[in-house]
Amino acid sequence: MINQQIVTSPAVAFDVHGRVGIRVAQGTPGEAQLRDMLAPFLGPSASTLQLNISGGVTPVPAQSHAEDAYRYTDDSLFLPEDRVQVTRAENGFVVEGAGELLTAVVPLLDHLCIRQDTAMVHAAMVNYRGAGILMPAWGGVGKTSTVAKLLAMPDVGFMADDWGFITAEGTLLSYAKPMFIKPHHRPIYPELFQGIRKPLAPGWLTSTISSVATAVHPVIVRYPRTAAFTRRWSPEHRMVHPADVFGPGKIVTQAPARIAVFLERFDGAEARLERRTEAWMAARIVGNFHSELPFVSRRLIEALGATGLVPLGEHFSAKTSVITRSLSDVPCFVLRLPVAWSADRTSDFVAGTVTSMVDGRP
Repeated sequence: MINQQIVTSPAVAFDVHGRVGIRVAQGTPGEAQLRDMLAPFLGPSASTLQLNISGGVTPVPAQSHAEDAYRYTDDSLFLPEDRVQVTRAENGFVVEGAGELLTAVVPLLDHLCIRQDTAMVHAAMVNYRGAGILMPAWGGVGKTSTVAKLLAMPDVGFMADDWGFITAEGTLLSYAKPMFIKPHHRPIYPELFQGIRKPLAPGWLTSTISSVATAVHPVIVRYPRTAAFTRRWSPEHRMVHPADVFGPGKIVTQAPARIAVFLERFDGAEARLERRTEAWMAARIVGNFHSELPFVSRRLIEALGATGLVPLGEHFSAKTSVITRSLSDVPCFVLRLPVAWSADRTSDFVAGTVTSMVDGRP
């Protein structure tokens, strides 16, 4: 193993629920984005597992070549196209590169969390009067809208609207990262559309802009300044912090999972609620999280698996095990929602359904 340790050079530190520590060296390309997206975890970490992130790439001798796709040793992986290198260290990983590195950090953070019996999920999560409600879903189903309806109720705390964590013991852990507000959220977050703000494209153009953004993302992330400009001025969305929307007192760190409801859209006229097993839910959560990752992140996972640094079978099996155990005493459901329903109608229905289930109402 390459003898790389977490360095003591000036860096900003983050602690992800005591599971993983992250250090971002000053001057790292994309440092501003990492600071913003990891802000909920700001502070020193005593975790035995660490991610050390910096700019530049430390040469590793005698790397093998997988055609032009990547170069590797038993403990290192370099992706020339993405300009990022991952090196296994005694206490985690070192991530180096010239582009925006969040796309490399997220899958590695998930992998290290799994080693601590905790998994990242793509879901909305709230603490509903002491009960954790987990709502994994595909993008665009209505997670951010539903969170607003639930947070309007008394004694409900914000935990996540996109990414979060769940432990093998069944505890939901928050991730209050910035929220991305889009034109269809106007009826739900009207205060965010008042005054002079960054212009947003009309709703009918959103899907087209989103498709273009997805297509160019693998290129844009190689150039942090261009990516920062695009992120700030994109007409597709507006980025806001949950504490600024709901108030700092509404942000909650954890809650015991009480119910899990997978949200999805379908070609039907009426909503359908169906019971599922924890094995079904675990498989769907693992697949959904991977599918919703940016293409660059998925390419890194593939490369880590192909070179043996993080064998794919090991990674997905361990994550499935963590989530299956976390749901052992949690009722699991799928809630299918008509694709024709607006975000406003969908979020009202989801909020009413999940709270009724937790309260025991019919």
